[in-house]
Amino acid sequence: MQPAVVWDPALLGYDLGGDHPFNPVRLQLTISLATELGVLDDVPLLVPEPAGDGELLRIHSPEYLEAVRQAPMAGWDVGHGLGTADNPVFSGMHDATALVVGSSLLAAQKIATGEARRAVNIAGGLHHAMRDHAAGFCVYNDCAVAISWLLDHGFDRIAYVDTDVHHGDGVQAAFYDDPRVLTISLHQHPFTLWPGTGYSGEAGAGEAEGSAVNIPLPPHTRDPGWLRAFHAIVPSLLAEFRPQILVTQCGVDSHEEDPLADLSLSVDGHRTIYTTLRGLAEQYAGGKWLAVGGGGYQLIRVVPRSWTHLLATVLDRDVKPETPIPPGWADLVRKAAPNAELPTAMTDGAETAHQAWGDGADDPVDIAIRDTRRAIFPLHGLDPDDPRD
Repeated sequence: MQPAVVWDPALLGYDLGGDHPFNPVRLQLTISLATELGVLDDVPLLVPEPAGDGELLRIHSPEYLEAVRQAPMAGWDVGHGLGTADNPVFSGMHDATALVVGSSLLAAQKIATGEARRAVNIAGGLHHAMRDHAAGFCVYNDCAVAISWLLDHGFDRIAYVDTDVHHGDGVQAAFYDDPRVLTISLHQHPFTLWPGTGYSGEAGAGEAEGSAVNIPLPPHTRDPGWLRAFHAIVPSLLAEFRPQILVTQCGVDSHEEDPLADLSLSVDGHRTIYTTLRGLAEQYAGGKWLAVGGGGYQLIRVVPRSWTHLLATVLDRDVKPETPIPPGWADLVRKAAPNAELPTAMTDGAETAHQAWGDGADDPVDIAIRDTRRAIFPLHGLDPDDPRD
């Protein structure tokens, strides 16, 4: 079964306008780079339909849907988090956002029906949107809608792993009391970055206590530290939870060149994350993997390369890091941005090898590891102080 890739130029319509950092050109440049490198050769690109109200209402309130529809005509006093600097109102906002949700739903449907074991939608990943308000550049929460749909179509153990630099708060909130969904978010520490949530003690509610997992990392964490934290926590929880599908939000604003945050990952680190997620899906989720995009605001040097690696990883067409940037793509960028500094290869030349947790070292990242393991592992019958768990 060939993995499913959802893409249509209409997804560029989710455009917050002006000099807003959430610029859809990052998607266009990613598809162009992946095409130039041959990653998408002979791959049918699946065209989504906008999600209907019935699907959006899985996560969002009727009043909020109406507010989004009316916002372009409502003047300045919109409410619901709309009309702010982060979430400006734009013409056709409801339809454009419903299409993003529809694209993640289509990816989920292809896996649920058995037509694909893996699916990817780089236009998705709007993980901050809440039930009744927009937040963090996100109007509707495609991640949460897709998970809710999967819960009604044959899945009752879903693991969601969020690698964006910002806490995956909207998805966590949607399933905070649902033991069928394990949400794991690795992000910059909430003391130092919006939205100010995602502490290790946020662990789920009621019967779902332990189903929300947060790994808040110190600013300037590099690839080895990030991967040390990931491997100290995530595989053990997936092994215990036994998900039927792995859903991942793959924001790339964790890169050291991203203008909106302060982690220090590289394109090489992102590539390693994706191959690791692919392996975990094979090991613990029967190979079922739904990947969506997310944040990422270095529009030329970072997002196209990192998400081309994501597309390639999902398709089992891994791009070697030393692969040169194709001249055709470079020419395309120069025409639009003559003064832009372009990368020369699909690598940053960064070191991604990491030491496994439990080696006795006292890395600054180990504070996050210990706090999260001690908050979460006992709730899953695991020993937080034993590196074998």
